[in-house]
Amino acid sequence: MTEPPSRPIVMVVEDEPLLLLHAVDIIEQAGFDVVEAMSADQAVEILQRRPDIQVVFTDIDMPGSMDGLKLAHLIRDRWPPIEIIIVSGHRLVSAESLPDRCAFFSKPFDTDQVVATVRRLSAPAP
Repeated sequence: MTEPPSRPIVMVVEDEPLLLLHAVDIIEQAGFDVVEAMSADQAVEILQRRPDIQVVFTDIDMPGSMDGLKLAHLIRDRWPPIEIIIVSGHRLVSAESLPDRCAFFSKPFDTDQVVATVRRLSAPAP
């Protein structure tokens, strides 16, 4: 039997290296373990191997076969327990276009709000 991770694991999906480092730093400083992906395609590959990821934090605009919004819908279909946070500096997204249980933040986002959301989404169910 596998023991649950001591700290919740968050995957950050961002194709811009500096923005990836910034997001990883924020989430690690908040006390989470982080897995990095630089595209939605890479994120899917990681999710297929890592059943311990609890939250995916993804940008929308990325190169590859899908953007972050399509990734979020795929995650909701294939890995329903995983919680999702989507961010974008270029697009506003309507609530209707987001998958269920998905949070959206415009860049630049409020770090405290994002951290609070990651904490809420990764908290064990009562």
